Amino acid sequence: MGSLERSGSMWRRTRRSDPEDDNDPVNGTLGRRIAFMALDTRLDDKRVYRLYRAAQLQVRRRRRKRVTRGARVPLPIATRRGERWSMDFTLDTLADGRAFRTLNIVDDFTRECVAIEVDRSLPGLRVTRVLDRLHSAVGLPETIVVDNGPEFAGRTLDAWAYARGVTLRFIRPGKPIENAYVESFNGKFRDECLNEHWFVNLVDAKAIIEAWRLDYNTVRPHSSLAGRTPQQFAALSEGARRLTPARLIGEPKTEDLQLSADRM
Repeated sequence: MGSLERSGSMWRRTRRSDPEDDNDPVNGTLGRRIAFMALDTRLDDKRVYRLYRAAQLQVRRRRRKRVTRGARVPLPIATRRGERWSMDFTLDTLADGRAFRTLNIVDDFTRECVAIEVDRSLPGLRVTRVLDRLHSAVGLPETIVVDNGPEFAGRTLDAWAYARGVTLRFIRPGKPIENAYVESFNGKFRDECLNEHWFVNLVDAKAIIEAWRLDYNTVRPHSSLAGRTPQQFAALSEGARRLTPARLIGEPKTEDLQLSADRM
């Protein structure tokens, strides 16, 4: 009796795939094709989009947040010292890599740097303490121009300004040009001080920055002030304000008005 040959393979019954399962965008063949094609950057985007539409896939579009925009009012030019200040923050790092912040306050008329507060953290409460210190030293302005940062837009600074009678003027979001005075100062401050020094620690940073602030106000000439320092310009503007206004041509003198009154 001859021996029977047996095959080493085993036959298994497989279930025929359903055409509807192939079009399943998650587990079906169409879904796997789309996933593979999306990973292959060499394939045409139109083909991926055609299969994407065939599988009726939908991606929720994120609606853009609408920001209420008020009417743009031009910022009037400051006409005297202490009329309007501008505030903003700058960020830098110490020699050990730790970050610190500076609160820069500038007088818009004289270009004086009223104060530079240096610390690791400067929340809204710390900003009000700096302003209270300036209130005792030089007084407060009528208006302070700020951006929409959380330190300025919070309730702490808003309550402080209401109690002191100071108006907070917020610039439009994403428009730093509307706070041009302090933005210009920030550029000079970074180029001439922050980028030129290596701060060992926070105490060292405070000493160097304060020395630079004094030099900026009393020694460094400003082209916008006709080559004068902010301190010189402030002294000249105060002296000019105390002078008697010039008499217009054709305007009668005070003595002439007095003689006319006596003759009547």
